[in-house]
Amino acid sequence: MPDPWTLRHRGFDPAEEGLREVLCAVGNGYLVSRGAAPEAVADGVRYPGTYLAGCYDRAESTVAGRVVTNEDLVNCPNWLPLTFRPVGGAWFAGPPAEQTVELDLRRGLLTRTALVVDDQGRRTRLVQRRLASQARPHLLALESTYTPENWSGALEVRSALDGDVANTGVARYGGLAERHFASFGQGVEGDGLLWLEAAAAGSPLRIALCARTRAHRAEVTAECRDGWAAHVLTVQVQRGRPVTVEKTVALHTSRDRAIETPLHASRLLAAEAGSFDDLLVEHTVRWAELWRRCRIEADFDGTGPLHLNLFHLLQTYSEHSIDLDVGVPARGLHGEAYRGHVFWDELFVLRLLNLRFPELARAVLRYRHRRLNAARQEAHRIGLRGAMYPWQSASDGREESQQLHLNPLSGRWLPDHSHLQRHVGSAVAYNVWQYYQATGDRDFLASAGAETLLEIARFWSSAASYDRGRGRWSIRGVLGPDEYHDAYPGTDRPGLDDNAYTSLMASWALARAQDALDVLPGYRREELLERLSLDALELDRWQEVGRHLHIPFHEGVLSQFDGYQQLAELDWAAYRRRYPDLRRLDRILEAEGDTVNHYKASKQADTLMLWYLFSAREVRDLLRRLGYPAGHELLRRTTDYYLRRTVHGSTLSSVVHAWVLTRSDRRASWRYFRDTLAADLRDSQRGTTAEGVHLGAMAGAVDLLQRCYTGLEVREDALWLDPHLPSALGRLDLDLRYRGHWGLTITVDRRTVTVSLREDRQEPVLIRLRGTQAVIRPGEARRFHL
Repeated sequence: MPDPWTLRHRGFDPAEEGLREVLCAVGNGYLVSRGAAPEAVADGVRYPGTYLAGCYDRAESTVAGRVVTNEDLVNCPNWLPLTFRPVGGAWFAGPPAEQTVELDLRRGLLTRTALVVDDQGRRTRLVQRRLASQARPHLLALESTYTPENWSGALEVRSALDGDVANTGVARYGGLAERHFASFGQGVEGDGLLWLEAAAAGSPLRIALCARTRAHRAEVTAECRDGWAAHVLTVQVQRGRPVTVEKTVALHTSRDRAIETPLHASRLLAAEAGSFDDLLVEHTVRWAELWRRCRIEADFDGTGPLHLNLFHLLQTYSEHSIDLDVGVPARGLHGEAYRGHVFWDELFVLRLLNLRFPELARAVLRYRHRRLNAARQEAHRIGLRGAMYPWQSASDGREESQQLHLNPLSGRWLPDHSHLQRHVGSAVAYNVWQYYQATGDRDFLASAGAETLLEIARFWSSAASYDRGRGRWSIRGVLGPDEYHDAYPGTDRPGLDDNAYTSLMASWALARAQDALDVLPGYRREELLERLSLDALELDRWQEVGRHLHIPFHEGVLSQFDGYQQLAELDWAAYRRRYPDLRRLDRILEAEGDTVNHYKASKQADTLMLWYLFSAREVRDLLRRLGYPAGHELLRRTTDYYLRRTVHGSTLSSVVHAWVLTRSDRRASWRYFRDTLAADLRDSQRGTTAEGVHLGAMAGAVDLLQRCYTGLEVREDALWLDPHLPSALGRLDLDLRYRGHWGLTITVDRRTVTVSLREDRQEPVLIRLRGTQAVIRPGEARRFHL
């Protein structure tokens, strides 16, 4: 990417088309539309797809003789179809003879320049521009300019709305329910509008689209059938003279607020929308605002992926998401992987948003709080108290983790125990506390945050059982972030005991729940205690459990879980000779009739996640609070141990390893940073990006610059800085928002750190840097020498 603000693809490559469609998607937080060509149909190479935040449908499938239910983010009716032909010729279906596709990241504008040659040798130059409006999130627009190079005559352009769509974007979901719309209505209005309405099969969701297609002096006819409506525009063209056709589409759903009906709202919006250029002007203004708030200037070669990652994050979750009651889908709104479900990836996203768009972070936490009762029901279902947030969730907060998964290497459907990743609740608790530290928002803490924290703490206290032999409490039958290990060798019982990450996060959550109570005004604290029936006896138990959880060690390092040291060592050299890519080692072993449960091998960072979320000092303090000695060498030993046994089968793994290694091996940290920064651009997971971006890794890569290499932490009512720039990174300059300050600038180079505040009426900011502290007032700047 020579121009760091432009993503460019030339030609047509069937093997790369799915990846390009995702990378060139346009969206605005309400929806995202893949960068498929307007004439494309789903054919195994191309895959038009438009996904609306929070729009799910539930359907049953029969798999391996079992009936399973899945809730999917639906592929919505296709707004994009547009093709052309000289009268009497064949409709252009692609690919063109030549083409260049450019995504302008500054403006969110996708431009395609192509040459089309038909079977009679007629050459037509095509330029298409596309946007999903950041100013009006219900609007999409496509402008097509046709220039006949060697012919004159009548040109026909067909512009359609297509409801004949299915969720077929992930091959391994083949055989599962894929049709999510049960009925359609379509038609043509007298004012030149097409409309299409679709009703979901297993949910009350309704979606309505209205399209307006215009061209100068065009004759217009209509075509309609069930689930499909089109206008055919006929215009007279002359060789060398361009003709422009504009297609503007308005889209609403039954989930939207302040509308009469989706169809009525779409009709009104499509009719009143301005020209493509008018829409582009206001759209560009909004993108300029977003980029100002995301300013991060980094002095290293190849910053294009940095802008690309931020671009797709802001397309998935923006100001238009705030009132939608939607979470952060792990794969964005760019495809159908993981069925569009919400996992723990917000843990990686909110660390970035807290200091850029705290209002967005707050919306995510409100989304979780609205599902607190569902989390309580999940805990009650397994006989525990408090709130147990599900590993995967969709519309209403119930557990949506799949019961079976397919190993494509063996063709076998296998039991899936990923729902035992209980640590997602601790991630929610962490996000609540980090948001409060970054914003000082006591209103949120009092109204929603503290209640969420308390119920998560109550769950961990309830989940812990006392081990008389050890004199400690244990958390049993869980999975850690690693995901490879889901049972002990030779046992039928799924789950593992005393996963170090899970247990330390539980201890941390139990402590922060008490801190949250201490922060609240006395009357609100009493209200919460009464509402939740929390008494002194239960709070004492939280202290007892939180200070005496069992944390396993072996060989001077934290054990991933109790009994980990008894697993066999994998013959890494032999497997690397046989398999050049071990990222899906679990599938390889299962196809061989073996299981990764036998071996000391991890998919991704598990124990090391602790040093990603907390400083080395904080991890030592957590362990010492539990009564375990923890020296300064623990981090290095633990990192070295697990690094040799991790295959990085998740894009999140490189984020964590880049972070953890920054204090001990900056060159290695930088390598992992570059890997994760370009993970989706290069499709490092080999085919997975075509199914949706890896949003947590995208945000995590940017956050490595924002907080890791600056050593930026928010805790104890202060901003802490401890920069460690890798040799390839000469300087960092970024604007942040912190506790009401919209203009906090941090500049880091080899020798100095400069912190400045714009003039405003907010309180001063306390800065702590390597034993030095300073209070900076609005309008002031302070330079620290390293």
